Formats: sequence, structure tokens, C-alpha cells
Amino acid sequence: MRVVIAEDLALLRDGLTRLLEAYDFEVVAAVEDAEKLAEVLRSHDADIAVVDVRMPPTFTDEGLRAAIAARAERPGFPVLVLSQYVEQLYARELLGSGDGAVGYLLKDRVADVTTFVDAVRTVAGGGTVLDPEVVSTLIARAQPDSPIARLTDREREVLGLMAEGRSNAAIAAALFVTEKAISKHTSNIFMKLDLDADDDSNNRRVLAVIAYLQG
Repeated sequence: MRVVIAEDLALLRDGLTRLLEAYDFEVVAAVEDAEKLAEVLRSHDADIAVVDVRMPPTFTDEGLRAAIAARAERPGFPVLVLSQYVEQLYARELLGSGDGAVGYLLKDRVADVTTFVDAVRTVAGGGTVLDPEVVSTLIARAQPDSPIARLTDREREVLGLMAEGRSNAAIAAALFVTEKAISKHTSNIFMKLDLDADDDSNNRRVLAVIAYLQG
């Protein structure tokens, strides 16, 4: 799997490179700013980009803008964004296309190597991954008149775990229930969020997570 890394801190950039290469990823480029990121994404046939949100010169949202631009040129191109803090707006913008293959993790999560590597693989495979702290923040900010308000507490819990990129089997294990029970919950979630039953399951999961973000 071919990876492009965009991170302005040299130590973290080198660490990400070494970590991913240790798990058999091929890091085709590791750059320090959004301009170079745009250049390498045009010149390399990468499978995924791992991008810091805040990059030079203003250290606001250059990385995010470069990621969104890359997905505009290549719809559905996998991007995993790393951020120092939970920033709800960035997560919404990244997921706004509804194409999936996106992730939003706090940088501290990189220290959990298994979680980070699994997230890279999930996003590269077309899935959606949100950091648990991002999910917690979104739950706290949900508006009472949002579609999410239609869900039961258990359904919101299931959707929160879905937003973290977990499969039905993984959600069932986390909640100590059967996978059949989780399938029933996910069906109810899709119905309450008015997601088309004729749409494929993976796309509905992405759309459900977007509704969660917009809640």
C-alpha cells in the first residue's frame, strides 16, 4: 500500500514513516507543507494520504484544504487527517462529500500503533474512521431537533462506534451483545435517518456518520 505523509514536524514525520514501513506500507513521499503535498499527490499514484490539519505557513487548516482539494480532483481518494485537538468543523468538511475513505484521528492516537495502523488500512479500504474523542464531542453537541435525536441511547452508542470505523462484529464485541442485535440496531439507525434501503450498506454507514457529524 502506497502512502503519502504530510506533517511539518520532522520528528513526527520521520516517526510516521518508520512506523508505517515497519507494517509493510510503502511511504512514497513525506513532505512538510501543503504545497508539496499537492505536488506529490499529482505526481505519485498513492493509495492514501496521512495529513496534519495545521501546516505552514499559517498553521490553521492548510492540510485540510489540501486534502479536500485532492479529493475534489480524485473523488473518494483516501485521506486520514491528524489533528492536535477535536475540531468539529474540520471533521464535517472532510466528510462532506459523502464518498467515504476518510479518517480523523487525534495525534495522540498514533502512540496506539495497532489503532493507528488499523485506521490507515480501514480508510485506504474505503471506510470511515473517527477518533473516539471526536465522537464524544459530537454526542455532547448534538442538537435536540437533529435527526440524531430520533435514535435511542443504544442506537446512538452503536452509531458512535460505527463512526470509529468498527464493523458490526467489533461493535457487538464492544457492547457484549450478538452481531444479530447490532444488525437490527443499524437497520433502525438507517431507517430513522431516512437513508435509502436500496443504497449499498457501506455507503449508508458513511451517510449515517455524516448525519452524526451534522447532528
